Amino acid sequence: MSSTPPLAGGTQGPAALRPLLDTVLDALHEGAVRRDGPLPAGGPDTVAALLREHAGPLLPEHGTGAHDALRTLVTALTEGAADPADPLCAAHLHCPPLAVATAADLAASALNPSMDSWDQAPAASALEDLVTATLAREVYGTNNPRQDADALVTTGGTEANQLAVLLARETNPHPEPVQLLVGANAHHSLPRATWLHGLPAPVTVPAPGGTLDPAALDDALTHLPGPTLVAATAGTTDAGLIDPLPEIADICERHGARLHIDAAYGAGLLFSARHRDLLTGLDRAHTTTLDLHKLGWQPVAAGLLAVRDPADVAALTYQADYLNADDDTEAGLPDLLGRSLRTTRRPDILKIAVTLKALGRTGLGALTDQVIAHAHHLAALIDAHPGLDLYDTPTLSTVLFRPHGADAGTIATIRRALLTEGRAVLGRARTPDGTLWLKATLLNPHTDPTDLSALLKLVEGHMPH
Repeated sequence: MSSTPPLAGGTQGPAALRPLLDTVLDALHEGAVRRDGPLPAGGPDTVAALLREHAGPLLPEHGTGAHDALRTLVTALTEGAADPADPLCAAHLHCPPLAVATAADLAASALNPSMDSWDQAPAASALEDLVTATLAREVYGTNNPRQDADALVTTGGTEANQLAVLLARETNPHPEPVQLLVGANAHHSLPRATWLHGLPAPVTVPAPGGTLDPAALDDALTHLPGPTLVAATAGTTDAGLIDPLPEIADICERHGARLHIDAAYGAGLLFSARHRDLLTGLDRAHTTTLDLHKLGWQPVAAGLLAVRDPADVAALTYQADYLNADDDTEAGLPDLLGRSLRTTRRPDILKIAVTLKALGRTGLGALTDQVIAHAHHLAALIDAHPGLDLYDTPTLSTVLFRPHGADAGTIATIRRALLTEGRAVLGRARTPDGTLWLKATLLNPHTDPTDLSALLKLVEGHMPH
């Protein structure tokens, strides 16, 4: 009869984990060596077939043992992974996580607190209070007379945006439903949120240059009766652009509109003394989306919704006797159920807290400054290249470019060829005029100029002659 498998927690957990971690680390290394690039070569069918071959039957009659299962599957997954730590993996807002944050995430998994009642997460809930207050002050502290802004932990920008729309709906004192206004550059999660929450379809405000047009917003609000919510963007997904936040905030105040700013991408600028001014006006939003698994270098997930008036969060209050009984709450046990729409949720706050403490504002700011500098260097290389067109000087760490005179089909073909070869991972973006561009999103602070030159050389190799 086999012995009972060891657990990760308790005083015996670390001893049980240590040899398993050696196996995992060796498998991560072996898989990366086999892959030998930012992406596995061959395309979806090849990758899936290789994974099936290596994985073998996943529910055998008798298990293979912990070390064999870890070695086999971690190696196979790593060999078939898109690796954001490779400088040529630059398609999406998909960052390489810091080692210190990843180590903290291991501790969170081993302890396994569930953030839905205090008796499941005593210290984790207190840590969450500290971190959310700290980050809320980063957004609102300098211009918030109450000094008590709040933040909720989310799975990322999508959940944070959905929560922002929900809080606008629930705090609306009028009988008419809230009307959402979004720029044509807004993230898709915002219009989806109106569907999710039973609100009217959003009004789309033009963004002719890639950012929301204030004059068009002013005109739209002038002709819209009833309560309104305006969603601006600080860091668009396609081009990393920032809407004119102070002007938008002025217009919202003049019309009595509630303001949400989706800063899932751009919030990392809060840590940068050099670039923080790009977020001027952020503190005037009623709610703000942050996402530290972008310019925060966290393992997924690490999102937050900052809320200027903490009274708004009361809209999430819900009572379930087994989690937050009235007498427990009256006796002083913190009520965690109103901190999220989720019940069971992992302590994602630990890795964020460790990162904030380990690097501090200057350390995080330096990483942000580095990736923005990389984007400017890549833009300069493209601008000097006779066969490539640059869309614009980057605002954040996203660079759009294309072969001169290439049509959309050619650009899509170049991108897919690089993916199939496993040599580079570039994204795609369509600008307001309908033009398709290759997109490099640079989130790796270890990237160097030779990596950027190599990226362009790979693109050159597939350009029509």
